[in-house]
Amino acid sequence: MRKLKPVMFVGTGSDVGKSIVNTGFCRILKQDGYNPAPYKAQNMSLNSYATPEGFEIGRAQAVQAEACSIDCHSDMNPILLKPTNDKSSQVVLNGKPVGTQSAYDYFMGNNKSALFEEAKSAFYRLEKRYNPIVLEGAGSISELNLKSRDITNMRMAMETDAVTYLIADIDKGGVFASVYGSIALLDEKERNQIKGILINKFRGDIKLFEEGKKIIEDLTGKPVIGVLPYFRDIHIEEEDSVSLEKKFNNAQEGKINCAVILLPRMANFTDFSVLEHDPRVHLYYTNNIQEIENADIVIIPGSKNTISDLQELKNNGVTKAIINARKNGKKVIGICGGYQMMGNIITDPKGIEGSIKQISGLGLLPIETEITDEKLTDQCEFAFKNYTDTCEGYEIHMGQSKSLVQGNSLNKLSNGKQEGYILDDNCWGSYIHGILDNPVVINDLLSGFKATSNDDFNYKKFKEEQYDKLADAIRKSVDMKLFYQHLSQE
Repeated sequence: MRKLKPVMFVGTGSDVGKSIVNTGFCRILKQDGYNPAPYKAQNMSLNSYATPEGFEIGRAQAVQAEACSIDCHSDMNPILLKPTNDKSSQVVLNGKPVGTQSAYDYFMGNNKSALFEEAKSAFYRLEKRYNPIVLEGAGSISELNLKSRDITNMRMAMETDAVTYLIADIDKGGVFASVYGSIALLDEKERNQIKGILINKFRGDIKLFEEGKKIIEDLTGKPVIGVLPYFRDIHIEEEDSVSLEKKFNNAQEGKINCAVILLPRMANFTDFSVLEHDPRVHLYYTNNIQEIENADIVIIPGSKNTISDLQELKNNGVTKAIINARKNGKKVIGICGGYQMMGNIITDPKGIEGSIKQISGLGLLPIETEITDEKLTDQCEFAFKNYTDTCEGYEIHMGQSKSLVQGNSLNKLSNGKQEGYILDDNCWGSYIHGILDNPVVINDLLSGFKATSNDDFNYKKFKEEQYDKLADAIRKSVDMKLFYQHLSQE
């Protein structure tokens, strides 16, 4: 198979579909016999994933690696920023946390040149093993006040000489101004790096945009290589929790109602993607007390700042609603930070999460948690409850929980260690992200309810089908001959 140039997808702004498009092309290149791998120099997200080596990367790059049918690696996302509050973030470099910085210090400080060197090294290591590398930009390519320190967009495109395509979201409106303005604000070398434009999220008959396509090409001098439809029946994991705003909903009759508690700093909400697509389930995110009471299952998710989020739940009465749900016989489970919240107490003696050094938990599980400065990042295999099936998941957390009652562990890890705590079939907690992706766990959780569908849901098969559907949809809408011509040019 011939060597292809790297390809990069950048955007006119945030949430224009870069991650989804990147994922689709990863699958296309894999289908066409290549050995692609994803790459994003710097990502900002609370949705992260553990690599097989025990490093941490953005979840989007893990999804893209899955579309490539390869294991994810820290080189695919060498710099990850995980917001701890509105003004600062934990900095994860090459898969390991290296400290916390304010947004001002990070973006305006002088450390970006060193980080850029790390990002370049990761890319070139990756390029030795895969063909081609599929790069993703971040936000807008034309943020002039940050452009000189931007290590993710055009600077990386030129460093790697990637075939670069600009993605614009026509559903937002203003597509002509956003495309033309984004390219016009680049310098000449950067403009030359842009090889084409992708119009994304078009509703209706795409033939109606033929004139618009020509106008954009005349304005920019760049070919529009495709106009992608607004996908309604293709489900790829979202990168940002902003998407959860579209999923606020009420309980519904005829299905098992699962309410995920909406936290200000929710992490790894992709833990619940399987429930979103399981035909037996109606999933919704809420901090509304009435809707928590209406649920059959209440799930407390992970958090980047467990103590602060728990304090918020206390202030708005959600903790009482969760406790009442448990008293009323509802199933209540917690994952990672949610598991910590279900215990008796959480302490933070070193002030890692903030100024609150101690807070009482929900008191649903007899555990105590101490927040530590050591971060556990690990993929794991385990047996759930007393089942013999081998399950898979991953741990990413700063904190250790101690059981006050022995013999009630939820999971047995393949290394012999015990993990999590089970009070009874209706109340348990675990540190393991992705625990619900395992059929034995999800079927156990949904047992005891009458649902409209009795079919087990195979989430792994579902995800593979979605990657293929996405690839097919892109092929139908993009000039693939021109795409491969661009990637084959010397």
